[in-house]
Amino acid sequence: MKTNIKVLSIILLLCLIVGSFASCNRDDDGEDGPIHVDYVEQTKLDMNSSTKKLEVTMKSHIDGDTTHFYVPTSVDVTGVMKARYLAINTPESTGKIEEWGKAASAFTKEKLTNAVSIIVESEDSSWNFDGNGRFLVWVWYKPAEGADYRNLNLEILQNGLAVGSKAGGTIYGEAAVAAIAQASSEKLYIFSDDIDPQFPYGEATSVTLKELRVNIEDYNGAKVAFEGVITYNSDWTAYIEEYDPETDMYYGIQLFYGYDSNLIKPLAQGNRVRVVGVVGSFHGTYQVSSLSYNRMKPNDPANTAVISKENEIAFRETTAEEFYGSVKIETEEETLDLAFTKLAVSTSISMKSLKVVDTYTTQSNGEMTLTCQVDGKTISVRTALLKDANGNVITESYFTGATIDVQGIVDYFDLNDTGNGTYQIKVYSLDDVVKH
Repeated sequence: MKTNIKVLSIILLLCLIVGSFASCNRDDDGEDGPIHVDYVEQTKLDMNSSTKKLEVTMKSHIDGDTTHFYVPTSVDVTGVMKARYLAINTPESTGKIEEWGKAASAFTKEKLTNAVSIIVESEDSSWNFDGNGRFLVWVWYKPAEGADYRNLNLEILQNGLAVGSKAGGTIYGEAAVAAIAQASSEKLYIFSDDIDPQFPYGEATSVTLKELRVNIEDYNGAKVAFEGVITYNSDWTAYIEEYDPETDMYYGIQLFYGYDSNLIKPLAQGNRVRVVGVVGSFHGTYQVSSLSYNRMKPNDPANTAVISKENEIAFRETTAEEFYGSVKIETEEETLDLAFTKLAVSTSISMKSLKVVDTYTTQSNGEMTLTCQVDGKTISVRTALLKDANGNVITESYFTGATIDVQGIVDYFDLNDTGNGTYQIKVYSLDDVVKH
């Protein structure tokens, strides 16, 4: 009998030990702590449920909680589903930049880019929309052949890259709420006290070039920080632009660096840079000035910082119809219909088959204005002083009656600040012109 009691005691002790390991693990300090639960692994996609589902392919990545997918025109007449993820709200990375916004965006992009299959699921048997007409969906991805689909909305929450947005009342609400609580207890990303290495801390407002260009008047006089690729650098002025997949457009602004030769190399054509400066207006064109660069202080958050070199310049091919057209911009509050030229000013474009019908040369510096016709519309091309390979100055006769292809910068010209200036294409080199 004593032997049986001894055996039972040992068994009970083993059960307690096993139970202890089943409910605890060791943290980095060797202390017992709760086990990390993979709520994504526990949540399965039921293809036989009544919710609306569709296999899709990614068209363009927008940010952490928004993606555009290709879909049949029976789902959306455009053939594109603008998907807003249910139950989550990631930090901003497409307007005013927020801490961990870029990390959340990169996380979503990496999962979907490497997925072998993607399925979107509605909350019920119909497709539902937010106030901006975006599809509200759960996004499932298969990371490899033979693997189960994983719920990306939950995975973003589980990794601490989003807060919940009406998560509790959704079909996966229980898992979503638990994932948020776990990420908070584990102090992951937005729930941590860590410094986001991709966020420019300091007094400047961190924005995207799209946000800056769309709401430029709101930033007049403000100190801002943003990233982009340098397209031109001439006469102490550089141009910087950045692509936005949501509108399939480039947004840019000119940088005036005030005869500071230290900035010539950092602002070289093709460099991707982070810029900090003050927004202002000059002859009706907004620009950013008060830039600085101190190579002895590479970690100074106020410095112009080179991120990468030898990036390709876009020179987005544009038609005359697009040039004088408009672009719809969706905000959280409304949909804006803005002129293409107003949004594209200071960005690089190209245009083909321009028939030169008139030329004018300024008397001061040899710059020319070419009045051109294409597709029944008039396009103005303004050149810098152009020289051929032998150093000879190009004159009006070179262009008179010619048909040309050009690439340059969208420029607003209003010398006398009348408010009635014209948008044109500014050309800086003869290499940017092809004469037929």
